[in-house]
Amino acid sequence: MSMLNIRAAIVKEIGAPWEIFDVQLAPPGPDEILIRMVGTGMCHTDIICRTGFPVPMPIVLGHEGAGVVESVGKAVTKVKPGDHVVLSFDSCGSCRNCTHHQPAYCFEFLPRNFGIGRKADHGSALSLNGEPLTAGFFGQSSFATHALAREINTVVIAKDLPLEIMGPLGCGIQTGAGAVANSLGLRAGDSLAVFGGGAVGLSAVLAARALDAGTIVVVEPTAERRALALELGATHAIDPRVTSDVLAEIKSLCGGVNYAFDTTGIPAVIGVAIETLLPGGVLGMVGAPPPDAMMPASLMSMLARGVGAKYILEGDSEPQVFIPKMIDWYRAGKFPFDRLIKKFPFEAINEAAHASEIGEAIKPVLIF
Repeated sequence: MSMLNIRAAIVKEIGAPWEIFDVQLAPPGPDEILIRMVGTGMCHTDIICRTGFPVPMPIVLGHEGAGVVESVGKAVTKVKPGDHVVLSFDSCGSCRNCTHHQPAYCFEFLPRNFGIGRKADHGSALSLNGEPLTAGFFGQSSFATHALAREINTVVIAKDLPLEIMGPLGCGIQTGAGAVANSLGLRAGDSLAVFGGGAVGLSAVLAARALDAGTIVVVEPTAERRALALELGATHAIDPRVTSDVLAEIKSLCGGVNYAFDTTGIPAVIGVAIETLLPGGVLGMVGAPPPDAMMPASLMSMLARGVGAKYILEGDSEPQVFIPKMIDWYRAGKFPFDRLIKKFPFEAINEAAHASEIGEAIKPVLIF
């Protein structure tokens, strides 16, 4: 099979805008799947990789793809042409963590998701005028009309679902919802405080409500996001800019919470979050902190309450298991993640990123 001519959004150097070019995509290898993109979400990780996270450039980013399978390699057995699919993160499938149902902690997570994504003897799957581009970002590079993925990170979904908006289930929404459902193990009646009302934080709210949580407090400075949090099931929303003591406010509302979830990565916020915990509580964290940040917590306070804290990747999810679970919630009317989405044409990728950065869009989705 010859190279396929496609269109892709390229970041040529750190801080540069996305530019859309006609590029060439290699045919799928034996274990690969060729997908025509229908919609792909834009995640905060795409933005920070454009602006400075050390990925090799020039690169095609994008890692919340959803589309239609066009062809598969000869070793692929569970996916077929015509299938509707959601793409998630890549993993090796064979290391200790992968074989113990923890693919988000795959020993090869960083090279597979932030490197070229293909074996060295294959070279890059994407090229521009004969020059290789970094491809296979999170096992997909879905800021393109077509992408290659593997069976392990390709989840087949029903054809009656709105395919163009399903991609964010593969990362951002999975991260927030999975943190609550998988990592923290929230149960009916449990209380939760969420710090940050972006896509990941509000996905945590959605999952908590789907699991019949009790008190759900959201701490978020943007009024529109606080209002949406309340519409989606939060019981309280706090503006940290006008509330002088957020910790005291949460304790006055509910006495403390069983679980806290930080999406900001800000040490001062994390210090408050861990103090909101009731005895035996756990703080989950997903926000990227400053490189030199230390855990801002009193060990004696943690000891006295028996509380813990953990960083969470990809919501501790197995995509083949958790994406179908979120879809079941969505079908049952318990998980209206579509309320978070704002659509943009693929050609408006820079406008979508800007809308995300200034808070006008919670979860941009590029439509092809």
